[in-house]
Amino acid sequence: MKEWKNGIAKLNIPTPFAVGDVNVYVVKGERLTLIDAGPKTDEAWEALKQQLNELGLSTNDIEQIVLTHHHPDHAGLLDYFPDSLPVYGHWLNERWIMRTDAFYAEHEAFHRKLFQDFGLPEEFSPFITHIRHTLKYTCNRSLTGLLAEGEAIPGLSEWTVLETPGHAQSHIVLLRESDGTLIGGDLVLAHISPNPLMEPPVPGETERPKPQLQLNASLKKLLEFPIKLVFTGHGEEVTDLPNLVEKRLERQHDRAMKVKSWLEEEEMTVFEICRRLFPSVYRRELGLTLSETVAQLDYLESIGEIVIGDSRPVLFKAR
Repeated sequence: MKEWKNGIAKLNIPTPFAVGDVNVYVVKGERLTLIDAGPKTDEAWEALKQQLNELGLSTNDIEQIVLTHHHPDHAGLLDYFPDSLPVYGHWLNERWIMRTDAFYAEHEAFHRKLFQDFGLPEEFSPFITHIRHTLKYTCNRSLTGLLAEGEAIPGLSEWTVLETPGHAQSHIVLLRESDGTLIGGDLVLAHISPNPLMEPPVPGETERPKPQLQLNASLKKLLEFPIKLVFTGHGEEVTDLPNLVEKRLERQHDRAMKVKSWLEEEEMTVFEICRRLFPSVYRRELGLTLSETVAQLDYLESIGEIVIGDSRPVLFKAR
């Protein structure tokens, strides 16, 4: 049976993704607010309705929705709600939740060049259009209003927005400083490290983001606040945030240094490193494993441990 905890109720929504269930939250405020929604499937919708019913609510009682980020498992069910329902989030959600032909063309051109630079064999080129398949579980609607760093959320005056890119460029978390409660999306998870996912350059820029560096900075940013409890996007709550952040940063550094040790022995393409890091899953989870691989190389470059060569496919050499 679902229950309230300090004005927050956690709902577990099934997804078609390997990560499993996604957590969404109903939050009491001036407006009854749903934080994230779930993927666009009938199964997810039925689970949402059933669990709201356990709280004595229906989907019609939801007065607004706030997105922590644009990924399909968090945004897809927006399509099941009325168009009149207000939806708030970071401005970088928009191009992902209201996609255009230009968006798809940009996304595919970005990955085509990356695959060439990273040294992927031609057999992997069909993955470039795979984005259209994964996004079938997301929505097709616009934001009503935008949220930015330091702002209070309409209808949730006790909560403040913190911008925390890394897992997604659109990622935000919601902080209730009065009791140290954070609704953290996928920034910090108790059981796994969130993927620092590659995305094309944000509008107005030409360089791709470096999500691992952003993710590390976002984790450190949380330590500036007296956070006692984190409601996460997947899995259980986090009650000792400083210790978990330290472990996540240490583990990521150790993985990067393992990659550096390989590069001290030989030059390798990104794809060759990816295949060695993830020998059993890189074919099945190419996007995730490439993102993790590039993350370690971006980190090593940022601390002066490697330089990037000029040849194509790109080669890396330890200093």
